[in-house]
Amino acid sequence: MTRESRPGQPALYDTIGVGYRELRRPDPRLAAVVRAGLGDARSVLNVGAGAGSYEPGAEAHDVLAVELSAEMIAQRGPESAPVVQASATALPIATDSFDACLAILTVHHWPDRGRGLEELRRVARGPVVLLTWDPAALGFWLTDYFPDILDIDRRIFPDAAELERHLGRLDQRPVPIPADCTDGFLGAYWRRPEAYLRDAVRAVISTFHKLDDPAPGLARLASDLATGAWHERYGDVLERTELDLGYRLVVAPGTEL
Repeated sequence: MTRESRPGQPALYDTIGVGYRELRRPDPRLAAVVRAGLGDARSVLNVGAGAGSYEPGAEAHDVLAVELSAEMIAQRGPESAPVVQASATALPIATDSFDACLAILTVHHWPDRGRGLEELRRVARGPVVLLTWDPAALGFWLTDYFPDILDIDRRIFPDAAELERHLGRLDQRPVPIPADCTDGFLGAYWRRPEAYLRDAVRAVISTFHKLDDPAPGLARLASDLATGAWHERYGDVLERTELDLGYRLVVAPGTEL
């Protein structure tokens, strides 16, 4: 779940990955969706693996992780799968050597998405499973305060045509985000707006690092929460237990297991 950098640059998550495990804890409901996408795969390569969120358990799978950021590797716990420090765009893995490949909220950070996707397809004889975001999706209330977010993310997230071009036939499934999601990515706090005012929360959300100046949006959000204006405009979301924000589980089946 980390960002790659271009050659000669440190991985972004060497900087923003500090404290990542505290606020980016895998949500068990999202984990169940990911595991279902892997199907009967026994050996899994987790690419852009970060601190190990959503990796299948060793008791049921043979897992190897690939991660570029030294900071993220250092945060992997003793229960995590073995890890190789490498780029997703040049996997040091033999062709057709894993039943499945897994990439969770990471493809949009790769310097060459197409090459990285083709590397996933090369090493997996079975499904390639991605958790990603659909750039055709509408923004939620947060983008009213930070309108640049949609422009930024639509440029970096692959659409279905790009994914299919590199991976072959796809199955896409909506992944609604629960109101109390424990994994603090951009959309996780859709029913907890005050969370976005916390420096620590924004620090582990990569999109906030791409904004030129988030201060005006933060000031307006703080004011609207204090005056009740936020609740007048968006309070209906407080009645929801989950929300489709455009996150998708993408499964490219492959040829065999």
